[in-house]
Amino acid sequence: MSLNPVTPAFVDTLRAALSEGAIREVTPNYLEEPRGRWAGHAGVVVAPGNTEEVAEVIRLAHTAAMPVIPYGGGTGLVGGQIVSDGPAPIVLSLERMRAIRGLYPEENAMVVEAGAILTDVHEAALGADRLYPLSIAAKGSARIGGLLATNAGGVNVLRYGNARELCLGIEAVLPDGQIYHGLKRLRKDNAGYDLKDLLIGGEGTLGVITAATLRLAPRPAGEGTALMVVESPEAALSLLSLARDHMGEGVSAFELIHRAGLEFLAETLPDIRQPFAELPEWFVLIDVGLARGLDPAETLETLFGEALEAGLVSDGVIAQSEAQRHEFWEVREQIPEANRLVGSISSHDISLPMGAIPEFITTAPQHIAKLGDFRINCFGHLGDGNLHYNVFPAPGERRAEYLHLRDEVKRVVHDLVHAMEGSVSAEHGIGRLKVEDLERYGDGAHLSAMRAIKAALDPMGIMNPGAVLRDG
Repeated sequence: MSLNPVTPAFVDTLRAALSEGAIREVTPNYLEEPRGRWAGHAGVVVAPGNTEEVAEVIRLAHTAAMPVIPYGGGTGLVGGQIVSDGPAPIVLSLERMRAIRGLYPEENAMVVEAGAILTDVHEAALGADRLYPLSIAAKGSARIGGLLATNAGGVNVLRYGNARELCLGIEAVLPDGQIYHGLKRLRKDNAGYDLKDLLIGGEGTLGVITAATLRLAPRPAGEGTALMVVESPEAALSLLSLARDHMGEGVSAFELIHRAGLEFLAETLPDIRQPFAELPEWFVLIDVGLARGLDPAETLETLFGEALEAGLVSDGVIAQSEAQRHEFWEVREQIPEANRLVGSISSHDISLPMGAIPEFITTAPQHIAKLGDFRINCFGHLGDGNLHYNVFPAPGERRAEYLHLRDEVKRVVHDLVHAMEGSVSAEHGIGRLKVEDLERYGDGAHLSAMRAIKAALDPMGIMNPGAVLRDG
C-alpha cells in the first residue's frame, strides 16, 4: 500500500494532540548515521513524553497512512534509524522517555523507559549493587529501546547473552496504536506466543518499544582483566576453553584482536596507550568476574602459566588496578573509532561456528586478495563467534579509489560466511544495509514467515518501511 508524506496540517494535528515540547526541530542529528552512508529526511520529528503519546502518534499515522521511523540514540550501523527516500516520514524519538520506573534488586530486575541511555542504566543498577551486563562502545548515547530493537550484543554476550536474554518484559505500541502491556518481572510465562521476543530484534518494523523490564545480575565480588599474546586464532580458542575450565561462567568477555587494530590506533589515536612494546600478530583481552574467595589476578596468573606451558601464549600482562583495566578496555573500545578514521571499504558484522573461525580467518584474505591489495582488521567477540571483519585500502592508498569494489568485497566475505554456516548479521541487525543480504542468504521459510508476520501486524506498512524487509 502506498504511504503519504507528512503535511503541515498533520503536524498541526500532532501539535494539538501532544504535550508541549513534543514537536522537535528537524536537526541533522536525526537524519545522519555514524558511517555517513545515508542522509535521511523527515516531515516532522516527534518526541512524545509518555507511552500514551506514542500510541496517539501511531494511531494518527495509521489513520493517515504515514510512515513512522522509530529513533533511539542514532548509533545503529545498518541504516535502520533513517530513511533516505519515499514519503517524508514521522521520525519518532524516544529521547524524552528516560525514566527508571522501578528497581527491584532482590529480584535482579529494573523497569526503564526506552529512551534511557545505557550508561544511565548501568549507573542505576550499580547504585543498587547490581549489574546490567549489556555494554557496547556507544554506551554513552545508545538508548535501551534501540538496543532491544536491534537485539544488541556487545562484549559480555559470552557470559550474559544478547539484549533479548537480558529482558524479562516489554511495553510497546503496536502499528495500529494499541499498547501492549507486557512489563512483567517473571522468569516463567508460557501464556501463548511471545510478543516480547518478536518485537526485540524487530528494528521498529512491528511496533515501538516504549519500556522494558531488564534482567540484572549480581555484581562479581572480584574482577580482573588481562591481555595475552596468542600464537594464532586456533590457540585463542584453546585458551578460551582452558579459561572456562578454570573459571566456568566467570569468564565475562574474551576478545580476539589483530595487530592491525593497534596499528590503526597508533595511526589515528596516538594518545591511546599501547599495551605492548612490540605489536603482536594476535592477542586476546580476557575479562573475568569471580565469586567471593577467588582472586582474579591469581586466577589469571595461573591461567597464563598453564597456557604458556601448553604453547598457547607467549606474552601477557594482567591489570594491577582498576585504572589499568580501563586502559586495556580503552584499547579494545577505541578500535572501531580508529577504523572509522582510517575509512573502511567494506565492514562486516559476521558470526561463525566457533570451530570455523580459524579457517575463515585464514581463507578469507586469500579470496579478497583476488580483487586487489587490501588491509584487513579482524577483531571481535571470540567467545560468541562474532567477528568484526573490516577491509581497508592498502597503506598509502585513498579509500575513494576502492569504493567501486565495495560490493564485490562484501559478496566474497558473505559468501564464505554463508558457506561456513555462519550469519552475515551478528549483532547490528539488518536495517536497510542488509536487506538484499537477508534475501540472498536467508532461509526461505524464515523469510515467508517474517513477511506474513509483518503483513498481519502492520498491514498498512507504516512502521519503519524498507528496514529488514523490502517494501512491497
